[in-house]
Amino acid sequence: MASEQMWIAGEWTDAEDGSTSDVLNPATGEVIATTPKATITDVERCVAASRAALKSKEWAAMDPAQRGRILQKMAAATYANAKSLAAVESTNNGKTFREALSEIRYGAWTLEYFAGLSDKIEGSTIPVPGSRLNYTLRQPLGVTAHIVPWNFPLQLAIRSIAPALAAGCTVIAKPASWTPLSLIAWVKAMQEAEVGLPANVLQVITGSGGLIGDALAGHSGVDGIVLTGGVPTGQAVMAKASENLTPVTLELGGKGANVVFPDANLKYCAKAICFGIFMNAGQMCWAGSRLIVHEDIHDELVEAVVAEISKWPVGPGMEDGVRMGSMVHTSHRDDVLDMLARGLAQGGEIACGGKALDREGAFMEATVVTGVSSENLLFQEELFGPVLSVTKFSEDSEALALANDTPFGLLNGVWTNDLSRAHKFARDVESGMVSINEYPITFPQTAFTGWKHSGIGIEQSKDALNFYTKVKNVNVKL
Repeated sequence: MASEQMWIAGEWTDAEDGSTSDVLNPATGEVIATTPKATITDVERCVAASRAALKSKEWAAMDPAQRGRILQKMAAATYANAKSLAAVESTNNGKTFREALSEIRYGAWTLEYFAGLSDKIEGSTIPVPGSRLNYTLRQPLGVTAHIVPWNFPLQLAIRSIAPALAAGCTVIAKPASWTPLSLIAWVKAMQEAEVGLPANVLQVITGSGGLIGDALAGHSGVDGIVLTGGVPTGQAVMAKASENLTPVTLELGGKGANVVFPDANLKYCAKAICFGIFMNAGQMCWAGSRLIVHEDIHDELVEAVVAEISKWPVGPGMEDGVRMGSMVHTSHRDDVLDMLARGLAQGGEIACGGKALDREGAFMEATVVTGVSSENLLFQEELFGPVLSVTKFSEDSEALALANDTPFGLLNGVWTNDLSRAHKFARDVESGMVSINEYPITFPQTAFTGWKHSGIGIEQSKDALNFYTKVKNVNVKL
């Protein structure tokens, strides 16, 4: 069992009072490590070091192209260590090694993308009356705190760390209490690779989300908060940040729908539907947890989905051939099963799954529920587990209304060979992202953004840099 430490103020350190938390392998329930349970004193030390690094200007005023070269070195080191990092991720989170490896390579790609943008953060000149020169500067936002979720622990950490560093900000990353190990391992890999980050530009603090996340969100020395998490957590962070008018980027929940019309390629569609809800054991904000399918093809598509998921072996993520790993914790699995039971009490029939697996660990069967009405909590609420709800429709207008009938608006999919229908649906569906004839899909260069209760702000793409920079207008009388 490893005794890991935090990276604060240029040293690997324990919590100020020496307290620790156990970290589990959810596939076995075994304690695999301990990490420090940081205190408010540790937060103060971390923020002070980050502010000192910001004020030194060594990073913020560095030639942007040189910042980009350092991010490129970070990307190369991430690629080089991808397999060892994926093993840590799989063991700590429960997901399959295959999924973890793909996600960490995606993180490296994200670092490459923002490395290329670091010297392209530009202001503008503005025509104004009289003999004047008027222009804008984009300058680093400052100290940024990144509250990272447990479902994609390293990839989602890098997703926000990369643009923050590219913009010249300093970073404090707080991993989820259940899954801190891959981010710690990644920082060690960056140090071993000697990528060239100045002191205290990147720090990692571990501990309670309620205590440490709250302290960072409400700290006057923090200039921006980035959170990926559930809606209640987002609301709490936003309320705390409002005390200092600290800007936030919040990537929150989702209740994505795959809307399938009769002319869709059902064989390909069934595989994508399974990937979109059963990957990572359904623990994804952008999961396609609703299937809204035309009545003429309902039975055929449900049969194809059940047949496809029956081919997916379930087991520990590091075992060969496993397609669906453990959920992150038995307590979370029990919460999902409880919500499933409450939803079934409101209606619906189980086509497959519906139970915890009778084995050690936090495993659950892939579950498909048909006959789910739009009033059912299985249709409305985010379960964050491997549960697919199926609802029929008959008319195009009904399909659109059903897709929009949730508080969330992150990613929705539409399956049709009628491009006119597809483009109209993409225009009218109330979500930040729409995917036509594949699901789910994203790239570092495309905006990851939600509407309604799915969040505020943009992750990924060049638009993400807007959050990490402040605009300054300069007027010169000539």
